[in-house]
Amino acid sequence: MPAVPVTIAMLLISNIFMTFAWYAHLKDMSQKPWIIAALVSWGIALFEYLFQVPANRIGYTVLSVGQLKVMQEIITLTVFVPFAVFYMKEPLKLDYLWAGLCLVGAAYFIFRDKL
Repeated sequence: MPAVPVTIAMLLISNIFMTFAWYAHLKDMSQKPWIIAALVSWGIALFEYLFQVPANRIGYTVLSVGQLKVMQEIITLTVFVPFAVFYMKEPLKLDYLWAGLCLVGAAYFIFRDKL
């Protein structure tokens, strides 16, 4: 498979783990001591890194580090919004749209030499 689709897929999986590692404890472990939440989050984050590190290595064969970073931010918002709305039960805000549009601009500028 080409490097870019593999990178996107692996970063998507990595971001799912990352989002749960960073934020799920706020809902699921709010009554536990923070150290327990941190240890559980580190355990989840291990799986994040098992996808993120090879994804970036594969992606770096055809993309710049700046392109990888902007791609990561777009994927992060793509994963975070459904997580916030459906898992954390936060209201869907227009601010997510504005943030997404800013990322569209970032993607344009970082990838415009490939367009």
